[in-house]
Amino acid sequence: MLTIGREVLTKAETVTVAAIEGGVPLLVAAREIVAAFQSMIRKKSAEELEPWLQRAKASLVASFANGMAKDRNAVIAAITLPWSNGQTEGQITKLKLVKRQMYGRGKLDILQARVIGP
Repeated sequence: MLTIGREVLTKAETVTVAAIEGGVPLLVAAREIVAAFQSMIRKKSAEELEPWLQRAKASLVASFANGMAKDRNAVIAAITLPWSNGQTEGQITKLKLVKRQMYGRGKLDILQARVIGP
């Protein structure tokens, strides 16, 4: 509920979010940092990465920020370059799902028929 826009929440959910925000101010800061990260990715603005990392390292998302700082070059490439391996990852996930569903019930020929079709 903390990451959803206020206009989508019901009145009861809005009251719940307000109570959480009032009791845990660190959570509010973390939500703002995550929103800034989403904005940076959508705008493809790699120059915002360093200030964001400094801000995030002092928050609840510090472990995420530390992991990103360790692989800074890959993060910058992911922000600025137009390529994505999302399609490949999706196909691999689908194949693994089918494989798990068929565990112990078939060999490669049956798996191939199920993934590719007859």
